[in-house]
Amino acid sequence: MTDVALHLEAAPARPESPAGPAAARARDDSDRSDVEAARAGDGLGYERIIERHQSAVAAWMWRFTRDKNTLEELSQEVFVEAYYSLKSFRGGSSFRTWLLAIATRVGYGFWKRTAREQKRSADAHLLLAGDPVEDGPSEAADALFGVLETLPPKERLVLTLMYFEELSVAEIAAATGWSASLVKVRAYRARQRLKGLLAQAGFGGDK
Repeated sequence: MTDVALHLEAAPARPESPAGPAAARARDDSDRSDVEAARAGDGLGYERIIERHQSAVAAWMWRFTRDKNTLEELSQEVFVEAYYSLKSFRGGSSFRTWLLAIATRVGYGFWKRTAREQKRSADAHLLLAGDPVEDGPSEAADALFGVLETLPPKERLVLTLMYFEELSVAEIAAATGWSASLVKVRAYRARQRLKGLLAQAGFGGDK
């Protein structure tokens, strides 16, 4: 749908709905009604979906990038992909859960693309200028974030969802499509790798 991006740009960000079962049920009912409307070709139905969930999606995608422009692009990508996948929404979970699973895939794909681009850039630098210049971060928090960025995308993803988003193993499995066992294995490997990297960076990760 060509006007999805226009809805995203025009729709003001709304605050999150009040917490509680009643509010969640009301949101789910509205989502299901608007999904059916959007499937039937009603553009306003999908505009309402965007307005209802864009704050949650933006907050979720913030875990994948700290750049505002990239954040906006990724959020738009989530809603475009969700629109073209509406026929696959069966209602087994809430629409927001389904939407954030798409957001997770979009963020993970962004990390994979970024990792490939960084490798190509590093290879080119080595060929043209010898060893790359190492720029040390000025803040401990930046250093820690930088260490996390060096993890393979799958390991970075599982740690981000587990510790930043505080998702359970079952929730991570649902968001990524991995089995619970695979989530546990990747989380263990990621923690071990991060421990070594933190020790190398002087964070005491070997304790």
